Amino acid sequence: MGLTSNIVLGIAVTLAVVLFAATIWLWPRLARGGWRAIVGRIGLLLATQLTLFASVGLAANNSFLFYGSWADLFGQEQDLGVVVDHSAGSKDIKVVGTQALDVPGGGRPSVGGQIQKIVVAGEKSKIDSPAYVYLPPEYFQEKYAKSTFPASVVLTGYPGTAENLLKGLKYPKTAFLQAKAGKMRPMILVMLRPTVAPPRDTECVNVPGGPQTETFFAEDLPKAVSETYRVGTKARNWGFMGNSTGGYCALKIALHHPDRFAAGAGFSAYYKAAEDVTTGDLFHGDGAARKRADLLWSLDHAPQGASSFLVTTSKKGEGNLKGTLDFIKKVKAPARVSSITLDSGGHNFNTWNREIPPGLVWMSGRLSAG
Repeated sequence: MGLTSNIVLGIAVTLAVVLFAATIWLWPRLARGGWRAIVGRIGLLLATQLTLFASVGLAANNSFLFYGSWADLFGQEQDLGVVVDHSAGSKDIKVVGTQALDVPGGGRPSVGGQIQKIVVAGEKSKIDSPAYVYLPPEYFQEKYAKSTFPASVVLTGYPGTAENLLKGLKYPKTAFLQAKAGKMRPMILVMLRPTVAPPRDTECVNVPGGPQTETFFAEDLPKAVSETYRVGTKARNWGFMGNSTGGYCALKIALHHPDRFAAGAGFSAYYKAAEDVTTGDLFHGDGAARKRADLLWSLDHAPQGASSFLVTTSKKGEGNLKGTLDFIKKVKAPARVSSITLDSGGHNFNTWNREIPPGLVWMSGRLSAG
């Protein structure tokens, strides 16, 4: 059983409850004097505390995925990363691994789809980044052999890992289940983190003299994917979604590039580029670039294309409620905006897992395959 398995967490919680009850039940017997009673009290207290600590640790790890496996936890994960050289004229995407979905029949791509680990080489930005691509079952079925599929870029927050999108936020499995239930069309997901120039948080902007992150996401990534997989090249074929920093990036790219992305969804997004120790100097005194990175300013001062936007917030627990309401008010035709407002929900995986299923359905409805 894996470290992130719910079964392991359930066993730890059960043991903690049993040991707590045993401590209450046996304490009167162990209250008497003698070394055996003392050892018994110490043993029960230590065992109870240990299982409680393990339960809390496992729950936290399942939510935030600090460690992906037992080997990772105990420092035994020693496999080195794969270096992929990208010479001039080489393909912009290289597949370096595959994995199946945790669904019935998931071992067969035509039944459960497939997740491919890739490395993307940005033609214009010169940025190379690892990513995961989820291909739905239909992609491998004879009936759809000549069909194209809509696709959406999916970003984590900063400084999250792309694995969070697979395990903690369960994008591929959610897309699989929603499509199987007939709530959305099969869609390809291109999943990665916004930190494509680690460890710097570039806020998906083109930094003067630095990483050209906006060019990578807006131009290089969709071009490379369309040339490798059966995805169209028109705006109606592409969406962009993410949480936190990834949500800001999704809205920003869709807002500024309506000719490339038909829709952008920001889960718990903010609306102005952060500037702090993690970002460094993003604009180098360029006031116009700083204003452009403020989405509320852009909605007021730049032409709005025919993009669709989805923004999410909560009445209690999120700090973006006012900004989200302002964003909604400022979106004008031909653009469209939709929203999800929870009664309560913090800036965390539990909140986003409540928003992602309807968000994927919404995205599917804004994109087309052809």
